[in-house]
Amino acid sequence: MTYRFVHAADIHLDSPLRSLALRHPDLAELIGNATRRAFVRVIDVCLDEQVDALLIAGDLYDGDQTSMKTARFLAEQLRRLSQAGIRVFIIRGNHDALSKITKELVLPDSVKVFGGRAEAIDINRAPGHVPVVVHGLSFAQPHAPESLLGRFRPTVDGAVNIGLLHTSLAGAPGHDLYAPCSVADLQASGFHYWALGHVHKRSAIEGGCAIVMPGIPQGRDINEAGPKSVTLVTIANDHSIHIEERITSVAQFERISVDASGLEDWRDLVAAVTQALEKERDAVRSEHLVARVRITGATSLAWRIRRDADLLKTEADDRGSVIGGCWIEQLEIACRPAEQQGQPSGDPIRELHRLIEDDVFGSEAFRSQLMGVAEEIRAQLPQDCRDIFGSDEASSKEVMARLAREGAEGVMARLEAAGEET
Repeated sequence: MTYRFVHAADIHLDSPLRSLALRHPDLAELIGNATRRAFVRVIDVCLDEQVDALLIAGDLYDGDQTSMKTARFLAEQLRRLSQAGIRVFIIRGNHDALSKITKELVLPDSVKVFGGRAEAIDINRAPGHVPVVVHGLSFAQPHAPESLLGRFRPTVDGAVNIGLLHTSLAGAPGHDLYAPCSVADLQASGFHYWALGHVHKRSAIEGGCAIVMPGIPQGRDINEAGPKSVTLVTIANDHSIHIEERITSVAQFERISVDASGLEDWRDLVAAVTQALEKERDAVRSEHLVARVRITGATSLAWRIRRDADLLKTEADDRGSVIGGCWIEQLEIACRPAEQQGQPSGDPIRELHRLIEDDVFGSEAFRSQLMGVAEEIRAQLPQDCRDIFGSDEASSKEVMARLAREGAEGVMARLEAAGEET
């Protein structure tokens, strides 16, 4: 008989959404609750598919959580699995290492939380069923700068060996280094399936040694865009492994680009935004679409769009509410003025715009001064916010150039508006 399990990781229950809460409290409430609702869906997948086990490869929590509401919610959901005879295997990730709940919460007997010493759990299966051994190892501290592979128990001959590991692998953008190891190391381990966690983007390598990073089951911001999921795994008696993705995200973040090239009427612009939202809403696989809308292209409306960005955002919010299940997380303006036929060459605002584009932005002295300002500001920011201007020299230059250009376009928009009023 087959052995089937759901592999999940990086649940981040009740993850705080401070920056989103400041911009959009209602949306922050939706996304904050979505982490719980997504976990309920994980449990539902286990029950609907009648699996043998749920494997959670770290980061159930989001740090130093003290709310017992979170603890009760988790216990209630895991009890649903216990009542259905489904076992649960959990390792602590770097965020769980900070959580008091992880250490103090009393869970059903069917739940195994691996400790700081590697263990190998032999699954008690009837004769004729494929033998399975689940290996796991948690880390007690929020940092694990060295590989943990060498600490795992040896594989059991004749059995399907499944390993639970929270790791950054060889490193991933936006993720701290945690228990680093290579894919080659995992493939040479003798394990049949590695249930990984830590990196929030899904990836899967199939073959004799399947290596799966299921990703986060619910995105929390635009950097975690796309549908989010868990992995359903079926292991046959011949030790072959079949992997399926199951969508769990309640809200799906997506970037939407609206090309305003050639548009001259505000109503046409709103119609283009509406059409883009409707198209994306139809395509998303989750209950809610959370969109970051970016306006691009050359249009005579460019400076009005910048001047009245709040109005356009309100228009987009209104269209989103009519569409249903559609939220505008942020509006980005990246369009530029179109060259108009017959436009007087002596227009002072247009001439100023050309001067800034050609002489100021192209000046090495300006770029050097701009980077100096960025470094002064960066030095005064908290350490966890210092990447706002880029994580290295190249990205920092790119970010500052973009901000300078956006600032210049904003000034031009206001000058244009003032000229229209006089």
